Amino acid sequence: MPDTVILGHERQREALLDDLAQDNVSHAYLFEGPPHIGKFTVARWFARMLLLHGLGDAARADAESRIDRLLHPDLLMLDQLWIEERCEDWAVIGRTSNVPQEHRMKAKAKTDAISIDDVRVIQDRLYETGMGAYRCCCLRSAERMQPPAANALLKILEEPPPGRVFFLTTQHRALLPPTVVSRTRVIPFYRLPDTALQPLLEEQDPDAVRFLLHLAQGAPGLLLRLRADSDLLLREKQLHASAARVWQGTLFERLRLLQPLAERGEEADRFLLHLALTARELTQPPAEAIAAFHRLSGGLETNAHRGLLIQQFAMALGE
Repeated sequence: MPDTVILGHERQREALLDDLAQDNVSHAYLFEGPPHIGKFTVARWFARMLLLHGLGDAARADAESRIDRLLHPDLLMLDQLWIEERCEDWAVIGRTSNVPQEHRMKAKAKTDAISIDDVRVIQDRLYETGMGAYRCCCLRSAERMQPPAANALLKILEEPPPGRVFFLTTQHRALLPPTVVSRTRVIPFYRLPDTALQPLLEEQDPDAVRFLLHLAQGAPGLLLRLRADSDLLLREKQLHASAARVWQGTLFERLRLLQPLAERGEEADRFLLHLALTARELTQPPAEAIAAFHRLSGGLETNAHRGLLIQQFAMALGE
């Protein structure tokens, strides 16, 4: 993945390259930040830099080809997981992961939780003979690790084999065991300004640009998904239209439209985002309505009864 296709995060990349130049590469990095902003992309990019470091032209060309196809023996990637009835297509999984996962199929894994068996497969690979000075392991969304998996990884991080480098990404550092975090170098990542996302918006009309930037919220990965998946973009437009009606509808209509918030999950998170975006679009939003929205969003982050929070918000907007 060439450096030129990575948007933003210049300061983070400069720090990583400085580590390489100073021969001060950490045995483990933790990239923390919001979803879809490029943490895993940067992890894969720097792993590439490490694996190509010091190679001559011929060896470099061969290594680049192997890295691009996830066939390099010193690059371990654990991103997409095999999940029964949800993700069973090995071709899809193979685009982002090359750590063997047949054990997940035998166990009929139902979720994307990273198990101790997943970490054990990585551990076995770490001790194989490598091609170069570094062997890199990129693990996306480390908060997916079950406690036994985190403990197994901790043992590796406490006594890593020479030349092994881990790249963990997370949206929620607090969900990781402090002992794991303490064994890594934490590098925070942030949302990108709209100007940094402009290269992804060429040939888009102004209305589409505004809507896409509105939805992306500084996340280039989400912007790319929206551009590539017309069905996803249509669903987002429908969510946006539904959220807009919440502010103007009757009490009965609001209660119906707010149902996506009744259960925790990505759908609820997306609808809450659209509520916030459509609130900004109101010409003169009543102060009490905005205050009610803040109470709703704050309450949804707690263990409060979600149905009751929805009713209180709907009623606060009036008849």
